[in-house]
Amino acid sequence: MALDGAFLRHIKNELENRLLGARVDKVHQPNREELVVSFRSREGAEKVLFSARANSARVHLTGIPLENPAQPPMLCMLLRKRLLGAKLRGIRQPELERLLHFDFDCIDELGDRVVLTLTMEIMGRYSNIILTGPDGKIIDALKRVDASMTSQRLVLPGLTYHLPPPQEKLCMLTAFPQELSTALKNLPRDMELSKGLLSVLQGASPVVCRELAHRVGRGRELTVMTMDEEQAFRLGFFYQKLRETVEDIGGEPHMAVNLQKKPMDFSFTDIQQYGTSAVIRKGESFSGMLDSFYQEKDQQERMRVREQDLLRLLGNHSERLSRKINAQKAELDQCAQRDSLRIMGDLLSASLYSMEKGMESVELSNFYEEGQPMVKIKLDPSLTPNQNAQKYYKEYRKRKTAEEKLTEQIELAGRELTYLESVLDALARAETERDLMEIRAELKEQGYLKAGRGKKERPPQVSAPMSFTSSDGFTILVGRNNRQNDRLTMKLANNNDIWFHTKNIPGSHTVLVTEGREPTNTAMEEAAVLAARHSRAKGSSQVPVDYTQVRNVSKPQGARPGMVIYVNYKTVFVDPGE
Repeated sequence: MALDGAFLRHIKNELENRLLGARVDKVHQPNREELVVSFRSREGAEKVLFSARANSARVHLTGIPLENPAQPPMLCMLLRKRLLGAKLRGIRQPELERLLHFDFDCIDELGDRVVLTLTMEIMGRYSNIILTGPDGKIIDALKRVDASMTSQRLVLPGLTYHLPPPQEKLCMLTAFPQELSTALKNLPRDMELSKGLLSVLQGASPVVCRELAHRVGRGRELTVMTMDEEQAFRLGFFYQKLRETVEDIGGEPHMAVNLQKKPMDFSFTDIQQYGTSAVIRKGESFSGMLDSFYQEKDQQERMRVREQDLLRLLGNHSERLSRKINAQKAELDQCAQRDSLRIMGDLLSASLYSMEKGMESVELSNFYEEGQPMVKIKLDPSLTPNQNAQKYYKEYRKRKTAEEKLTEQIELAGRELTYLESVLDALARAETERDLMEIRAELKEQGYLKAGRGKKERPPQVSAPMSFTSSDGFTILVGRNNRQNDRLTMKLANNNDIWFHTKNIPGSHTVLVTEGREPTNTAMEEAAVLAARHSRAKGSSQVPVDYTQVRNVSKPQGARPGMVIYVNYKTVFVDPGE
């Protein structure tokens, strides 16, 4: 869902009402595609999110706390230097283009008053945040665009800022119904009415165009060329109402939510096109609705960006281990034939008198099998009969030793692969920068990541596990990662507490805190559900979960983080969706 120019006009009005005259208090850059600017005025503090993400570019007031990196990026430090203490004097939007100019009264290095402009361009994957000086030249940008990327519009420090190429469309602020009708008739080919509206109207998103077509056709699909006079009249009527809403900034925030409670679309006008397949929620503010719409989606996207290097590292190690295990298993299958080598050695040793040096093969009766069938044995002509027999014995001993070593190596590689899968599972469930820092620290301790050069890094302290309360008042603790799992099970939990973990599936250690009480069936079931929900099997319907007292759980010496063994356990099957 893209934020259109008409919706942005309502956002602009909301920002002006809350921010004009406020001063920049803080500037943060949580990640490479987002900025958060905090404003302070007599009325209080406000935060504005500038997002240049390809699939969720936008600008609005936000109430969601975002974690910031330990070291601010270069652009963030530049904006702090230039904008801290600056007063917001105005916000501009060219017609219904999807961009806003934020003009600030600032003091430069010489103590002179200047106007700096922070421009938010919302253009899909070309979205950008650009700071320009009073002379219109670019000071810096979130995404620099040089000649190797495009030859049409460069965005580099020192160059003059130019607006994006204008769209050859009708602006709803100035175009009347008759002009819309003419533009639709001049389209080169017939097409769905919603797509025709999208191609000729500036500042209208697909959901707005579909809504307009839905009201014109009263739920029936229409094409541009098949509209009758009544439908053409209805188009003019509803377009005029839409135009007045945009011009007067009289819209209200609406969001369509599907039956699974997932946000689908948002708009500044009521959404009727989904009928009974969606619930329409009316928001209190445009910014608040955008926060709600993008919160879960952005959380996943931010974590995905931050964890890319870890996913790549763990994926490479897991793939390498899998190839190694498959190769060792293939070699182990060859070792399984070693008994036939010993038998051939025995047969040759028992028949030395009947052979002589120079023979290439010999046929002997196999007295190990019933009926003593004849078997043909290859010989090395350069060796004596006894040396040929010893050669088979030597090959037998070699494969026997190889089998022992391979079995041991396959077991060790399997344990390492299980460990990496547990880290991948923890990474998939990481929600904050702190969670990622703990996973990175764990991988450094295990040698998968190299420690930084120079100053010795201090690993982050293990944070507290997640805490839940069962329906009948029992506390349930769930580890977020392997380091938390170890601390929860080995240090925090009491011997009489109940420990849960998905059976042979990577997941969190879960502890039902009994505090000397007898756990209820409800608490036991809810703890098992939490263990299943915080595991790789969270999408399954019937998940096996083992449980036992903490006293029955131990950690072998030298075991990797999160790896334990347990005895005297029982298994229950639960549905993580409950």
